[in-house]
Amino acid sequence: MGYTIAQKIIKAHLLSGDMTVGSEVGLKIDQTLTQDATGTMAYLEFEAIGVPRVKTEKSVAYIDHNTLQTGFENADDHRFIQTVCKKHGIYFSRPGNGICHQVHLERFGKPGKTLIGSDSHTPTGGGIGMLAIGAGGLDVAVAMGGGAYYISMPKMVRVNLTGKLQPWVSAKDIILEVLRIMSVKGGVGKIVEYGGEGVKTLTVPERATITNMGAELGATTSVFPSDEITKAFMAAQGREEDWTELYSDEDAVFDEVIDIDLSKLVPMAACPHSPDNVKTIEEIGPQKIDQVCIGSCTNSSYLDLMRVAAILKGKTVHPDVSLAIAPGSKQVYNMLAKNGALADIIEAGARILECACGPCIGMGQSPNSKGISLRTFNRNFEGRSGTRDGQIYLVSPETAAASALTGVFTDPRTLGEAVDIPLPEKFDYNDNMVVAPASEEEMDSVEVLRGPNIKPYPKTSPLADSIDVPCSLKVGDNITTDHIMPAGAKILPLRSNIPAISEHCFTVCDKDFPTRAKQLGSSIIVGGVNYGQGSSREHAALAPLYLGIKAVVVKSFARIHRANLINAGILPLTFVNEDDYDLISEGDELSLPNVKQLIKEGKDIVIVNKTTGKEILTKCELSGRTKDIILAGGLLDYTKQNG
Repeated sequence: MGYTIAQKIIKAHLLSGDMTVGSEVGLKIDQTLTQDATGTMAYLEFEAIGVPRVKTEKSVAYIDHNTLQTGFENADDHRFIQTVCKKHGIYFSRPGNGICHQVHLERFGKPGKTLIGSDSHTPTGGGIGMLAIGAGGLDVAVAMGGGAYYISMPKMVRVNLTGKLQPWVSAKDIILEVLRIMSVKGGVGKIVEYGGEGVKTLTVPERATITNMGAELGATTSVFPSDEITKAFMAAQGREEDWTELYSDEDAVFDEVIDIDLSKLVPMAACPHSPDNVKTIEEIGPQKIDQVCIGSCTNSSYLDLMRVAAILKGKTVHPDVSLAIAPGSKQVYNMLAKNGALADIIEAGARILECACGPCIGMGQSPNSKGISLRTFNRNFEGRSGTRDGQIYLVSPETAAASALTGVFTDPRTLGEAVDIPLPEKFDYNDNMVVAPASEEEMDSVEVLRGPNIKPYPKTSPLADSIDVPCSLKVGDNITTDHIMPAGAKILPLRSNIPAISEHCFTVCDKDFPTRAKQLGSSIIVGGVNYGQGSSREHAALAPLYLGIKAVVVKSFARIHRANLINAGILPLTFVNEDDYDLISEGDELSLPNVKQLIKEGKDIVIVNKTTGKEILTKCELSGRTKDIILAGGLLDYTKQNG
C-alpha cells in the first residue's frame, strides 16, 4: 500500500509512535513561525524552557497582527520579540514586511518540510507541499527548543479536482465549496489532500488560498502536490534549489474521497456568521453593501491584487461603499507600485492599508452598525470585525472588486471577458526587512528588552486528587476562540498580559463572566459541539487558566484548542452521552471525586452534580504523554521536569 503526501512527510519526520489513525505521533519540526499577537507569549515560554538557541532549521517571527500602535503596548511587544529573536537564533520579519503566511510562502517555505506556527492559518504552506500545521504558542516554543510536536495521526481525505474553473470563478470558490460539503467541523482529525487533473490548472497562490481556509474545516492541515507549477513559483522567487517533487503514490489509500468538477463551480459567498454558510452570489441577489475589504492571508497575493486592479482600472468605487485593500507582503506592494497597478487601485478610490492582517482580526476598518461587509478573508464569526451586529460575507477578490463598483452583491461573470494575469517569471524579491539573528559568539551580549505590559506565564499547579467547584458558565455549539478570547484593536495589545486580557474572557457571551470566575476562585465551563473552533490563540486557554478554570466539559472539541487546554493543565472532558449536557446548569455545584487517580488509570471521569444529585459520565482521552502533562499541571511544567 502506498502513501499519501502527508503520510510521506510524517514518515520522514516520525520521532515516536506509529502511523495508525488516532494514535499519537511525535514529529520532528523543521521550521516554525510566530506572529506578534501570539509571539510574545511563545517567546516567554521559550525563555522559560531554558534552551539558549533554537534547534530548528529556520524559525521566523513576524510582526503583522498588532501593528496599530495606539499606546506603548504593541511597540513594546515588537521590541521584545526583536531582541529575543536576535539573542536566540530566530529571524525577525519587521512590521511592513507582510503577513506571516504570505511571506513564508514566498521566501522560506520548502516542499516536504514540517512547519508549525502559532497561527491557525499556518496550513497555507500546504500550497507548496509542506506539512504545515497551526499550533499553540507553547507547542511552538517546545519545537524551537528541539522537542517533538505531537498530534493524533489523522485520517486522510482526498479532494479530487477535475475540469477547469470558468472565467471569473476563483480558488476562493473552490474552498467555499469544500466548506459547504464538509462543514466547519468536518475536517477534525483529518488531513485534506488535493489531487486530480484539476490541480494542474491552479497556481501556487491559488493553492495557498485553498489550504489557508482549510483551517476553517477544523482539519489538521491541507496539502497540494509539489509539482512543476510549484517549481516554477519557487524559481520565480529565486529559490528553485528549495524545490522537491512530491506526490502521493498511485495506490495510496484515503479514508474519504470528495469529487469536485471545477467547471461547474460559480462565484459564492460564506454568509454570516460561519465560513460554511455558503450560498451562490446569484442566490444572494443584488443586495446593497456598505464595505469591501480585500486582503488577509487568504487573498492578498500578487495575482489576487492584479486581478482586482484590472477590474477597478478606469472606474470609481460606488459612493456608498468603503473599499479597503491590504497587500499581503512588501513584495506584492512593491510590484504593484512598480507596474502601475497600485495607481489604478488608488485612482478608483480604494483606501490602501499596510501589509498586515488589519481588518481580518478586528484591527481597524470595522463596518458601520448592521453594515454589510464583503471581505476576502477566512472568518466571519459574529463580532470579529469589531462591529457586534456587522454582517460579514466571505468572497473572492473578483466578487469583492465587482461589488465595490456597483454597490451591491455582483457576480463577476457579468463583467465581460475575464482578465488573464500570468504568474511572473520573476518576483521582485528583497529580504531587507528580515533581520538575521546574532551569531552564537555574539548572542550572550544581546539584552532582551521588556516593557511594563509584559507579564509572566500564569501560575500552574499539578492536578488535584479531587475537584469540587461550581459551573461558572454554560455555552452552546460552535463556540469560537473569538467568543472565548476576543481580538480587536482594544484587546489585542493585551496579549502579553494575561491578567489584563482575562478581563475580556467570554465577555462576548457573558459580560459578567470574568468577575464571576474570579469571585468563585475555581470553576468549570460547560459547552456544546466543536468548542474552541477558529484561531490557534492559546490565550483562549491561558485566560481561563488565570481565572481558575479547572476543567472544560463539552460535547466535542476543536483540535488546536483542546491541545491548548492540555498545555495549560486544564482538563478537557467530553460527555459520554451528549444528552447529559442538559444535566448541568450554570451555578450548579460539581464534584469530580478521585479525578487524579482516574486520569492515571485512563478511566472515565464521573461528575457528580451536587445541586441535582445527578451523576454524569465523561471521558478524557489522553495519551501517555498528554496524561503526564495534565498530571504535571501543563506542558511548561512537564517540559521542565523532563528536560
